[in-house]
Amino acid sequence: MTGFELALLGFFVMLGAIFLRMPIAIAMAVTGFVGSWIIRGNPTAVLSQMKSMSYDMFSSYSLSIVPLFLLMGQFATKSGMSNALFDTASDWLGHRKGGVAMAAVGACAGFGAVCGSSLATASTMGQVALPEMRKRGYSDALSTGVLAAGGTLGILIPPSVILVIYAIMTEQNIVKMFLAAFIPGILAALGYMLAVAVYVRIYPNSATAADRVPYGQRFRSLWKVWPVVLIFGLVMGGIAGDWNWSKDGVQALFTPTEGAAWGAIATGLYGLWTGGLNWQTVKECILSTASATGMIFLIILGAQLFNSFLAITQMPQALADWISMSGYTPLMVLLVMLAAYLVFGCVMDSLSMILLTIPIFFPIIESLDFGMSPEETAIWFGILALIVVEVGLITPPVGMNLFIINSMAKDIPIQRTYHGVLPFLISDMIRVAILIAFPAISLWLVAVMF
Repeated sequence: MTGFELALLGFFVMLGAIFLRMPIAIAMAVTGFVGSWIIRGNPTAVLSQMKSMSYDMFSSYSLSIVPLFLLMGQFATKSGMSNALFDTASDWLGHRKGGVAMAAVGACAGFGAVCGSSLATASTMGQVALPEMRKRGYSDALSTGVLAAGGTLGILIPPSVILVIYAIMTEQNIVKMFLAAFIPGILAALGYMLAVAVYVRIYPNSATAADRVPYGQRFRSLWKVWPVVLIFGLVMGGIAGDWNWSKDGVQALFTPTEGAAWGAIATGLYGLWTGGLNWQTVKECILSTASATGMIFLIILGAQLFNSFLAITQMPQALADWISMSGYTPLMVLLVMLAAYLVFGCVMDSLSMILLTIPIFFPIIESLDFGMSPEETAIWFGILALIVVEVGLITPPVGMNLFIINSMAKDIPIQRTYHGVLPFLISDMIRVAILIAFPAISLWLVAVMF
C-alpha cells in the first residue's frame, strides 16, 4: 500500500469514527497515531513526536489569544449586552414589517463583535429575541430561521477564534485576517436583513410591524450600546489602528493577544458595572472558558497528529501536484473545496473542519494561480472557507445552529426551522458568489490599512 493510499484509508476511517459518535479530537488523534505507527514501524518514535508536539503547541504564545477571546465572549454573554443591543435595534427597525427580525440580525452582528462564537451568539440572542418575536406574532419559521442564521455572524465578524486558528495554521497576519472579514461580515448582516424583507413580502402573515418609536427615544437608546462600540473599538483599533501614521505601515497600540486581554478586561468591568456579573458568575465564566479552551486545544492536538500523519504520507503535496497536472481551472478546484466544507458541516463543528482541511487544502490553493499574491490568496481563501463553514452551521438537516434555536422552542417542529432558514441560505450563496467574483471586497480594507 502506497503512502497516498494509506492516507486516504486513514481519512475515511477517521470520518467513519466520527459518524459513529467518537469525539472528533479522539478520532483524529487515534487515526494519526496509528497511521504514523504503521509508516514508521516504531510506536516509541511516534510517542516522542507526540510529546514534543504537545509541548511546542501548548507553550505557543500565539495560542494564548484563544482563551482570552473565549473569556471575553463569556463575559459578554453574562453581562446583558444582548438585551441592550436587541432593544436598541428594535427601537430603530421595529416599526417596519419584519423589523424585529431585522433587529435580531443587527443585534447578532453587534454581539458577534464582542463574542466571537457562533453557538454562543445563537444561544444568547435566541433567549432574548425569540420570545419577543413570538409575542409579536411572527411566524415560527421566520423567528427560528433568522436567529439560527444571525448566530453565524458570531464567527465571521471579528474578533473570531476560528480566524485566529486559521491565521496561525497558515502563518498569516491575524490583524489582516480580522480586517479582511470586516466588510464580508457587514455584507452578511445586510444580506440577512434583505432576506427578511423579501420573506415577509412573499409571506405577509409571517411578521407584523410595531408602532414607530419617536426619534428622541431612538437616540437615547443608542446610549445603551456604547460599551459594545467602545470594546470593539478598543480591541480592533488597538491592534489595527495606525496611531503614528508612519510610512512603515500600521503601528498598533498592542499585539492581538494584548488586545484580547484588554477586551476581556473591558467586558468584565462592564458586566460588573451593570450587575450582570458577580463573583459567582465570574467564576462560572472562568470555568467555562477553561473547559472550552481544553476542548479546543485537544482538538488542535488531535488535528496536529492527524496532519503529521498526512505529511509523512505526502498526501497534500501529491494532491497539489496531481491537480496542477490535471488541467482543472483554479475556480473549479476552489468550488470543489467549498462544496466539501458544506458536506463536512453535516458531521463536524467549524473548528474541526478548519483544523482538518486546511493542511490538505491550503497547499493546493498555494499552488494555483488566482491572479493575486500568495498572501492575498491565503487571506481571501480563509474568508471564503470561514463563510462556507458558517453556512454549514445552518444547512439542514444537521446544522448545529438549527438545533440550538429549536431547543429553545420545543413546541416548534424542526421542519419549520428548516423552512425558515432557506432565505438566509440563498443570501449566503449569493454572498459567496460575490466574494469569489470580486476578491477585492475582502482585500480592500487590508490594502488600505497596510
